This record gives sequence, C-alpha cells and structure tokens, in this order.
Amino acid sequence: MKRGLWFVAGAGTAVYVMVRGRRAAEVFTVDGLKDRLGALELGARMVREEVAQGQAEKESELRERLGLVPHGTPELTGGRHKAIPPQEATPTEEGST
Repeated sequence: MKRGLWFVAGAGTAVYVMVRGRRAAEVFTVDGLKDRLGALELGARMVREEVAQGQAEKESELRERLGLVPHGTPELTGGRHKAIPPQEATPTEEGST
C-alpha cells in the first residue's frame, strides 16, 4: 500500500511540475509576452477610466454642494442678458488722475 501511495504522490507532483513549467515557458514566448502586455494595457486603461469617472462624479458633487453651475454649462448665455454699460468717470475722478 505504501508503494502505491508514493507512486501516486510522485506522479501527481510530476504532472504539477510539468504544467507549471509549461506555463512558465509560455510566459517568455513572443505570444506570451504580447498577451501579458495587452493585459497590462487593458488594466491601465480600466484604472484610468475609473479614476476619470470618479473625478467627474466628485466634481459634480462639489459643484452642486457649492452652488456652482454644472460643468460645461456657460454661466452667461448670449442674447438673454443685457450688456451692462461701462461706468462713466465722475468729474472728481477725472481731475485726480
């Protein structure tokens, strides 16, 4: 019984080592490196998008809390508001400059 148990343990270990070795060798091939770099690029893009989304949400929240206009909306629209004429200088101000 002991010999059978050691045989199965050794065979299982050999299979495990072969599979791990094959995976390790695959990582260092051209295709394996391309796959790793593609996954790294995808992960970086996902993180960048999540950060941008979080920034936009926090900015909107902050603008709402401070009572500012929503992002991208102009404060003054043309045509609806009258232009304020420039103030004319008073006679006392004209003589002092």
